[in-house]
Amino acid sequence: MTERDCLRGTGLSPADLADCTVEARQELAVARNLIGHVGRLPGLGVQAGLRYTLGSAGILGFAVLASPTMRAAITVTLRYLALSSAFVHIALEEVGDRALIVFEDSDIPPDVRSFFVERDLAAIGQIMPLLLGDGFPWQDVALELRLDAAHRQALSAMFPGVEVTPARPRNVFSAPRVLLDRALPQADPDTARLCEQQCHDLLDRRQQRRGTAGMVRSLLLSDPANMPSMDAAAQRLRLDPRTLHRHLARESTSYRALTTETREALATELLSTTGLTVAEVAHRLGYSEVAAFSRAYKRWTGAPPSTHRRPRYSDPEEARGTALIRFPAGSR
Repeated sequence: MTERDCLRGTGLSPADLADCTVEARQELAVARNLIGHVGRLPGLGVQAGLRYTLGSAGILGFAVLASPTMRAAITVTLRYLALSSAFVHIALEEVGDRALIVFEDSDIPPDVRSFFVERDLAAIGQIMPLLLGDGFPWQDVALELRLDAAHRQALSAMFPGVEVTPARPRNVFSAPRVLLDRALPQADPDTARLCEQQCHDLLDRRQQRRGTAGMVRSLLLSDPANMPSMDAAAQRLRLDPRTLHRHLARESTSYRALTTETREALATELLSTTGLTVAEVAHRLGYSEVAAFSRAYKRWTGAPPSTHRRPRYSDPEEARGTALIRFPAGSR
């Protein structure tokens, strides 16, 4: 693939990659471009995950590495997961004598879900030996996957000695609970404290730069056909719904207004740049009836969607791209 093929629809140029923050929606676009080019191949996500190192996780990776115990490493990961590239949500459960690290994937759009689950687990598999050291009892560890047997085969090599079971209800890494409080070989309290402070400062700067409205908009754009309710969005952003409402109010907007703005902006771009039919755009925005979408669009813009529609591309290669969304001036 060319660089242009990879970055199509992201709004990024190859030069941007030298110094920029890649948004989740942009990474989703890259994954869709890749899958559209080579197909849904089991192991494709693993190949991407193999390119991750501890340094890929930035300052968060070093905070994890210097943590005193596995429990502390998981805690700092959960606290600053937004600084990572992971699309899976991670949770820790303690059941009897077992510790369960759950990799929740239901928020990942279905068309790229297996790719990102493979990629994130493979990346973790790259980092874990460095984190846990040579004496870790891998024979007492198990990994359950929601993925099928073909994906299991691709992931097994990342976790040598670990029993990997496909087609389970959840993605779960299971280990003896006592290991949570075992000292890690690279533990360094001073380094861990310094790195965690830097994680806190970095996350704070990003949130101030983007604002809550920006985070909500990125969430809405990640899967436009299935935009979450405000309560579901608050949960995914790890905020209480009332806190989310209050933050948005301080930025002179609301969840409903952001949802409407995102749908309007996305609809206009899809109609005017991609050549999709009105019915196809309605489907991509989660409308089951074209008439309902048409009424909504006319309410937003004062004109029916057909007035903004560009004729379909004659070049099928050109039609592969995803529109670059442009929001109204002054929007956050």
